[in-house]
Amino acid sequence: MDKEKPRISRLTAILTELQSKNIVTATTIAEKFDISIRTVYRDIRTLEKSGIPIITIEGKGYSFVDGYKIPPIMFTEQEANALITAELLIKRNKDESLTEQYESAVTKIKSVLKYSQKEKTELLSDRIQVRNNKENEKTSKYLIQLQTTISNYNLVKIEYKSLANKLSQREIEPFALYTTQDNWVLIAFCRNKNDFRAFRLDCIQKLKILETHFEPHKLSLQQYLENCSAKYSRKR
Repeated sequence: MDKEKPRISRLTAILTELQSKNIVTATTIAEKFDISIRTVYRDIRTLEKSGIPIITIEGKGYSFVDGYKIPPIMFTEQEANALITAELLIKRNKDESLTEQYESAVTKIKSVLKYSQKEKTELLSDRIQVRNNKENEKTSKYLIQLQTTISNYNLVKIEYKSLANKLSQREIEPFALYTTQDNWVLIAFCRNKNDFRAFRLDCIQKLKILETHFEPHKLSLQQYLENCSAKYSRKR
């Protein structure tokens, strides 16, 4: 029985079914998940033993204790602590788009924490201090947009001011990103130079994502880095 769906997935789906209705019959569960009535009884007992407050209503079916809700996400204390630590680290990142989007995401995550977890994470936030980038300087704002262009293969136009203060217009095919000394660097195929180039995000003055898509490059980031290393070695 139930060869297509592993039991853990089925148990999770049964919980969702119970939460979506006032009463769910054993027959309904059996038919929905293509299992026997005996398997339904066994699954319900497993859920009860795990601490889920399920009420058996004789002659009708199953229901949750009134007021009980399953949070969409459950975190252990250690996982919640890791999220808070990451939030404090990311707040000091120099790309404005990353800090803004992460703050929005972690706020949604905090909303599903249990009350006791919220108290602990608030305490922890006050007891951790990140000392890099003390001035909380923001030098770029395009990281999240460029991540999207990498995964969607969007052609991008940028206005770029080099460290030598030279301004240029580039049409690029975003390939990868890396961070060094709190600054982000984009690796992209530059159509102007017909070769790969590295662009510091804090040097990008303007950015426009085009609707045009480019063909994915037939190499991995590791292969690209190995090629760069080989070129550097030949020049020495």
